[in-house]
Amino acid sequence: MERFCKFGKLHAIKGNGHKLLSILLTASKELEDVDNCFCYIVGQDENDLDAVYVYEVWEDKEAHKQSLDLPAVKKLITSAMPILDMSKMESYPDLTIYGGKASF
Repeated sequence: MERFCKFGKLHAIKGNGHKLLSILLTASKELEDVDNCFCYIVGQDENDLDAVYVYEVWEDKEAHKQSLDLPAVKKLITSAMPILDMSKMESYPDLTIYGGKASF
């Protein structure tokens, strides 16, 4: 079964990496009960604590798009925007996932 995957690097304004990490971990909790979200993993670069990576697996591209309209997700995006360094943002190609494992 195919799944849709987003993977990206968000970069906080210097000194705000832990705050950004906290916001994205909150997002992961908000998505726990979203049935078409199969994986939302947040990690931090130990060599650059202002860099936070997010790996998401969704039922399909539309499910991801719809998640951006969830009130809790909108609120978290709004709270993250002021601390993001947009000049250092990196996005990787969207992927089609054909298999693997994700759990915590």
